[in-house]
Amino acid sequence: MQIVVHYLYLATEAAGESGFGFNFDILETNLINLGIIIILLVVYGGKFIGNILEERRTKIEGEILEAENRAKEAAAALADAQQNLAQAQARAEQIRKDAEETAQKTKEEILARGKEDLARLQASAAQELDTEKAKAMAYLKQRIATLALERVESQLKETLDSSKQRKLVDRCISQLGG
Repeated sequence: MQIVVHYLYLATEAAGESGFGFNFDILETNLINLGIIIILLVVYGGKFIGNILEERRTKIEGEILEAENRAKEAAAALADAQQNLAQAQARAEQIRKDAEETAQKTKEEILARGKEDLARLQASAAQELDTEKAKAMAYLKQRIATLALERVESQLKETLDSSKQRKLVDRCISQLGG
């Protein structure tokens, strides 16, 4: 405050007036005021501002180190994740290959069983066909024999009289040994 008063006093003396007054020359007064403020800042504020700047610098350095550490951790986590992804992809590929092999083996087994079943069914069908054929042949033979006997009997009844029957019976007895 004494400096400003002194400045005002000096400004009035320089103007040639006696007494106390104000100097309205803006350029002259601003340079002096700016010089006073700079001197005050250097003398009193240098240490204070230096301490603030030092604290700020330390804080920024800590944040930079922390950010670098987080970046390293993130890079390590990314590398782990990529490795896990590669392992998972390899495992998935192996599972797919195993599934394809299993499917192929199962397909081959099913086809082999199908062929075996088909061969069994064909053999069974052929056997059943032979059995049915034999039954049909036996039935036809029996039916033919029955029909033949019935026809022979009917013809014999029509053509045989009692004298011819006697001769036939005698001849059959003689052939049998009697």
